[in-house]
Amino acid sequence: MPVPGFQDLMLPFLQICGDGKERTVPEIGEIIARQLQLSEVDLQETMSSGQRKFYNRVAWVKSYFGKACLLDFPSRGKFTITQRGLDLLKLNLQSIRVKTLNQFSEFEEFHKKRNLVESNERNINTVIQDEIDQVTPEEQLENAYQDLRSQLAADLLETILKNPPDFFEQLVVDLLVAMGYGGSRKDAGQALGKTGDGGIDGIIKEDKLGLDIIYLQAKRYGVDNVVPSREVRDFTGSLEGHGAQKGVLITTSSFTKDGIEFTKRLQQKKIVLIDGAKLTQLMIDNNIGVSTSATYTIKKIDIDYFDID
Repeated sequence: MPVPGFQDLMLPFLQICGDGKERTVPEIGEIIARQLQLSEVDLQETMSSGQRKFYNRVAWVKSYFGKACLLDFPSRGKFTITQRGLDLLKLNLQSIRVKTLNQFSEFEEFHKKRNLVESNERNINTVIQDEIDQVTPEEQLENAYQDLRSQLAADLLETILKNPPDFFEQLVVDLLVAMGYGGSRKDAGQALGKTGDGGIDGIIKEDKLGLDIIYLQAKRYGVDNVVPSREVRDFTGSLEGHGAQKGVLITTSSFTKDGIEFTKRLQQKKIVLIDGAKLTQLMIDNNIGVSTSATYTIKKIDIDYFDID
């Protein structure tokens, strides 16, 4: 099963704490995981930051309960339930949600600072807001980042296709050099030649010393002009004529399933297929055709700084 939503972990979290014992986030997480019969695969699911999603959500439940004064923190990394937390459990609620915590003034003050909709929109967006609160603030930021990145990738591909073939040639050369292939920009530019279909091909160095070579083709196709498997096979066959065992085939469109499967079955040669979606992601990762609009640094308490012992 997928990792439960942020709010879905609240009730089992507080119920476990109901025995009054000191607990830790890993301990609570292990118990909830057993109760919900989460698989090891579920527990290993990570965010882009590398943190495990399930335990990140458990940690945020702890944080929210702390803001609502449902938990007390007697020592570093440990917590116990408060009388307020016990009183909430006595209500035998079917679930605990963010709106449940809003009854407590301490939490309401904290939560209103991060409301994502204007007051006159709240009734319309109740369902949307509830879905937002199912994930942690870190995940909200990560999701927003991925949305912005996806939109940027789409804009990049559209811009590439609006520019002339000469621009595509320059783009490929710049990207290869930024990724550490082809030697200098001058070397890479001289090694690659134009083709009749608005693309380029040629031999590039895999490293600056030229100890190994890669045969490359780049095809500037419209989004709907899928590269047929025949062209992938032809590309593979042409490696022999260029004395290469490795090849990179780039397109602004996409490849057929047959073409992709064909490259996976190759034994003696290594072929990498880069479609339009992958091309734009590589451009973003290597700062080709993009610039930084804003940077947000996420900081947390440095516990060691406050550890006087």
